[in-house]
Amino acid sequence: QVQLVESGGGLVQAGGSLRLSCVASGRTIRPNDMGWFRQAPGKEREFVAAIRWTVVSTSYADSVKGRFTISRDNAKNTVYLQMNSLKPEDTAVYCCAIKTSGDSTQRNDPKVYGYWGQGTQVTVSS
Repeated sequence: QVQLVESGGGLVQAGGSLRLSCVASGRTIRPNDMGWFRQAPGKEREFVAAIRWTVVSTSYADSVKGRFTISRDNAKNTVYLQMNSLKPEDTAVYCCAIKTSGDSTQRNDPKVYGYWGQGTQVTVSS
């Protein structure tokens, strides 16, 4: 079984920064891509960013491009999401996930991610 545990969420004022972490543990995994998604109350789950595990390849939602940065530490089985210039509309529960199917064109599709963490709350006040 694979476990993903997120941390780093919290309450921050608009314009502030947070750094989320996601640690993967359990049986040996060699993920293809890992991603961050978010879901605000009453809204559908939304792709935020993804990173390839073996090569330097990242992708971002247009809404966070230039403000958020995804990175990874393979030795620690950890993916990070550095969030700068936060806006109230970034408020959501942020979850990390491991992509287990599909191809590289589907990195923004939550349906191809088979393992999910419980999420961490990010609240941005105006």
